[in-house]
Amino acid sequence: MIKIVAKMPVAANKVADFKAAARELVEKSRAESGNVFYTMNVSKNNPNLFAVIECWKDQAAVDFHGATPHFTGILPKLAEMCDGKISIELFDEIDL
Repeated sequence: MIKIVAKMPVAANKVADFKAAARELVEKSRAESGNVFYTMNVSKNNPNLFAVIECWKDQAAVDFHGATPHFTGILPKLAEMCDGKISIELFDEIDL
């Protein structure tokens, strides 16, 4: 499984708009067959720092997600509401 953590520093005056736009992305991403989970989170220390934490079955599911209309259409809108750099990290789950 592949986990993705995308951190987005949202401009203070754009938080409500960001949440509204993110709702559709979350709902449609959760409906994808390769999705295990997809959550939008806010930092306990910074109310303007949001993080998408998501899990996909495999790289094919990640690739499919990245090409969907909801991802390619909504993500640029979310990025416009940020007042800093978006950070995206991909993680492979390991067996311990």
